[in-house]
Amino acid sequence: MTTDEILDELERQFPNAHCELLHHNAFELIVAVVLSAQTTDESVNRVTPALFEAFPTPQAMAQADLAEIENLIRRIGLYHNKARSIQALSRSLCVRNGEMPRTMEELTALAGVGRKTANVVRSVWFDIPSFAVDTHVERIAKRLGLAKVGDNVEKVEEKLKRKIKRERWNRAHHLFIFFGRYRCTARNPQCKNCAFAQFCKKDKLEDYKIKQKEKSRG
Repeated sequence: MTTDEILDELERQFPNAHCELLHHNAFELIVAVVLSAQTTDESVNRVTPALFEAFPTPQAMAQADLAEIENLIRRIGLYHNKARSIQALSRSLCVRNGEMPRTMEELTALAGVGRKTANVVRSVWFDIPSFAVDTHVERIAKRLGLAKVGDNVEKVEEKLKRKIKRERWNRAHHLFIFFGRYRCTARNPQCKNCAFAQFCKKDKLEDYKIKQKEKSRG
């Protein structure tokens, strides 16, 4: 199955795939993405409305009492570190008068912003062809054989951008996430009647993970 055929099948399965992090502007989006690390979008969406009502701008977030930010996001994991991160990010944006940059170099220069977060902002807010690789995208890329099981996230991104047409990058990102979140999950994937079952590398990926754990234990 070609990459176009894979994406066409995913389009049939998830025609409404989209960014599920609630946001109204670029500032809200980038903060939500930072908060989403190691937690679900649903969990982030439960705390951000009150957070953005209290601190709607980078200036307001930068000047806030850290304890107030922590209190508003305490229902998500790692909230101490995340509160510091989004405040530092806000201060970085204040240096730019609150303007959200568009380039990868400028975005990753902001405090606490890595390549994945930058790619999400470029793709979702600015509609610039980008390919953010989160845990879902990485897992799906490897299970579908679009990347090797041992590839790191940078290598996965590189291969996806090479194998998928540029005009489909932004859409493919959402399709992979929806497939990974609702069908091809990490622990209990719905393999029965899966359109990709014949060439899925799930078992190979699991074997690799087991070997890596054994190797790390010495």
